Amino acid sequence: MAKVKITLVKSLIDRSHHQKSTAKALGLTRPNTYVEKEVSPQIQGMINQLNHLITVEEIG
Repeated sequence: MAKVKITLVKSLIDRSHHQKSTAKALGLTRPNTYVEKEVSPQIQGMINQLNHLITVEEIG
């Protein structure tokens, strides 16, 4: 499986409850924090839901 680095680049202030809870489930709590996750269908769905708030980089 491929690994990705997910970085929160925008604040969660004034975002919907669903977006806040999805970010928390990924482990993203503050802007400029990042997590490394293995790509699965569940993680890809979370990335798609937050694509305007995060950046995603593939890790070798």
